[in-house]
Amino acid sequence: MSASNADRAAAEAAFHRLRGSHPEPLALRLASSLAAPATPAELRAMAAVLLRKLLSPTASSDSSSAAPPPLWPLLSPDGQAALKAHLLAALQSDPPKPIAKKVCDAISELATLLLPENTWAELLPFLFRAASTPEAPNLQESALLIFARLADYIAESLLDHLMTIHNLLASALAHPTSPDVRIAALSAAVNLVQCLPTNADRDKMQDLLPAMMRALTDCLNSSQEASAQEALELLVELAGAEPRFLRRQIADVAGAMLQIAEAAQLEDGTRHLAVEFVITLAEARERAPGMMRRLPQFVGRLFQVLMQMLLDVEDDPAWHTAETEDEDAGEGNNYGVAQECLDRLAIAIGGNAVVPIASELLPQYLSAPEWQKHHAALITLAQIAEGCAKVMLKNLEQVVSMILNGFQHPHPRVRWAAINAIGQLSTDLGPDLQVQYHQKVLPALANAMDDFQNPRVQHMLHLQS
Repeated sequence: MSASNADRAAAEAAFHRLRGSHPEPLALRLASSLAAPATPAELRAMAAVLLRKLLSPTASSDSSSAAPPPLWPLLSPDGQAALKAHLLAALQSDPPKPIAKKVCDAISELATLLLPENTWAELLPFLFRAASTPEAPNLQESALLIFARLADYIAESLLDHLMTIHNLLASALAHPTSPDVRIAALSAAVNLVQCLPTNADRDKMQDLLPAMMRALTDCLNSSQEASAQEALELLVELAGAEPRFLRRQIADVAGAMLQIAEAAQLEDGTRHLAVEFVITLAEARERAPGMMRRLPQFVGRLFQVLMQMLLDVEDDPAWHTAETEDEDAGEGNNYGVAQECLDRLAIAIGGNAVVPIASELLPQYLSAPEWQKHHAALITLAQIAEGCAKVMLKNLEQVVSMILNGFQHPHPRVRWAAINAIGQLSTDLGPDLQVQYHQKVLPALANAMDDFQNPRVQHMLHLQS
């Protein structure tokens, strides 16, 4: 932990010598320090990390060297028993959360080695008791985090106890006071659903979904956005891996996510994760075909959210003067997310669903007085063109007219967006656009070349040419 490279290198070398010459005293000394309150917290945390690495059969501090042999078989039976006891005692000592999570990692690492061999008989009873003890929320959270890491083993070896685990998770998801317990239970539930071998097994967990969603909304309602973002990341993972698990309650789930995406008072990161969830479901065409297409009202709401996010752009002077640098000057956090998600949504849902929504919103934006809305409309056209090409070709005159009007806009960022849109559509709607509208587009581009006051706009023209 020294700031000195030389000191760290010497300490690491000493550590590896001890690993080779005295593996059992080293492992037990690390393990016993985990539950020692007199030991400084940062040292206990480091001890947990080092112990986990020792227990991992593939751990090596130097990726260029061969991994050391597994430590566990080098311990005597008494040493093995003592190490297991130290680890469980460390969790029961109610350590600070950062240490507890690292101890959970070490226990999980060892459990993946021992549970398949049935050589840690006391672990699962301990975990079931701890995960069912709401009056000790820190210990309950730790047990649930370990269950989350052991989801593969549970799905393979404990299917006979699936309903017991289901009930345990249902209770933990509804913990009356601890959001951390609820998030840990959500993590365990998400991992387990992904690991279960059959749809019939996943169906047994289906009624947990409302409680899983409540774990998220409870965090938001109590202004615990960091925990809410953890929950959203887990649910995004579930949407990508097992979208069919959400199918029966998709209207409620998607509606809740869109409410989060629409809530301007929430942090950008929270709203972005809610958008990512819905986009991920839309992209799950092979595993859950047509699920989002059957909810056109939700697609419309999402499209509106994304266009609103495109307004997160300011008139930054750096953007006007630079030709190649500060390309994103003035763009807020929402802007880039909206661009990417409009592209992904159009590709996932297709033009038949997206173009009617765009046709309703784009004229509203283009008739508004704010330059940001004109800019957003043109950026939207460019972003959806690839996914909506077939349908947009049927309305090509209207599309080209919208873009060419942007060439006359007094604000240079709008003119830049119009040029960008022409360039993008020339790729996605070509050669039809070039053949049918070159007589309108080329003069507009030529006139824009004379915009010497705005080098950024001229630079975009050079890129397109």
